Amino acid sequence: MQRVNTPEILDSNSCPRDEVDTSLQDLCRINRWFGGVATTRSLIERVATAAGEKHFSLLEVAAGYGEVPREAGKQLLRKGIKLDITDLDRVPTHLQRSHRSLVADALALPFRDNSFDLVSCSLFAHHLEPAQLARFGEEACRVARRAILINDLIRHPLHLALVYAGFPLMRSHISRVDGVASVRRAYEPGEIREILCSSACCQKIEISTHYLFRMGVIVWKE
Repeated sequence: MQRVNTPEILDSNSCPRDEVDTSLQDLCRINRWFGGVATTRSLIERVATAAGEKHFSLLEVAAGYGEVPREAGKQLLRKGIKLDITDLDRVPTHLQRSHRSLVADALALPFRDNSFDLVSCSLFAHHLEPAQLARFGEEACRVARRAILINDLIRHPLHLALVYAGFPLMRSHISRVDGVASVRRAYEPGEIREILCSSACCQKIEISTHYLFRMGVIVWKE
């Protein structure tokens, strides 16, 4: 299945706030039910085990509601792992006012080097073309002290069929259109490895596959 870069409606600055809210609520449910939260939780557990630490500052890029790291964080508290989370998104209407957050460009992160233990993103990598993804990898690597965590979809024909089958679970027309576009423009694990390895920051990359065509990527700092 060839990658097709189709723009997603939710990326538009002109999307009405009520439609944004409904679509982001759909995404929250999808992440809770179909592996999004579990994938991020698994990645953070892996870093905690390797680092021998239990407390991490985390920057969530293209955060939207920021639900994925927070739900993962609630589950990780049972294992004594605590997260201090900051949300970043390009679109102000995507962010929750009750969260610590800021509006900024993921390809030009407004932070000093090594500002956060972890720089994370969920369902963001497929929005980027290869050169942009490599650029994001460089910026995230600059800002992270420990690792970059990427939680994203795997492009596959069966995954696309599952999205169509899941239309009744989505309340928003945007979610249906963007869901199809997301799978079509997603990367395969080998592709994302090759792109990130082209980045100057690449030291060591681990890629794991998870429930319902999710992949988890850890880019370790030296």
